[in-house]
Amino acid sequence: MLDNLDKKLIAVLQGDFPLVPEPYKVLAAKVGISEQELLARLAAYRQSGRLRKMGAVLRHREVGYAANALGVWNVPEARLAAVGQLMSGYRAVTHCYSRISLPEWPYNFYTMLHAHTREECRALAETLAQAAGLEHYMLLFSTREWKKTSMSYFPEYAKESGGSGG
Repeated sequence: MLDNLDKKLIAVLQGDFPLVPEPYKVLAAKVGISEQELLARLAAYRQSGRLRKMGAVLRHREVGYAANALGVWNVPEARLAAVGQLMSGYRAVTHCYSRISLPEWPYNFYTMLHAHTREECRALAETLAQAAGLEHYMLLFSTREWKKTSMSYFPEYAKESGGSGG
């Protein structure tokens, strides 16, 4: 069961991460606890499975990556893990995941590629294909960027603790 402090902490963690030397100290101050208590609660959340990951969201277009493509790959089932590990090692690849293929859609592995130009995306995909020993793939280029939002939990606590709540 989550108490009010848990809810405040979760709400403030959904906002922008402070870009300062001691970001957890800033977040802790927003909810009225010490940095040590905040870190202990995060460790407990992780151990209990309440927190699986924390990550950054790159607004790729704002930093010059105007060509973005979903790479769809036909990967032998037995090689999915190895191909995923290989492709996720490339800085321009931000997502790797597998899905079940269908007779009319043989692709079972997906990557999100980011580059400055479409030609750079195509070159990256060819590099990935050669490195992984894959022949069957397509690139589906983004034509429009939709608003990116995440689930927002406990927004009423975000206002109270100075967080954005999502």
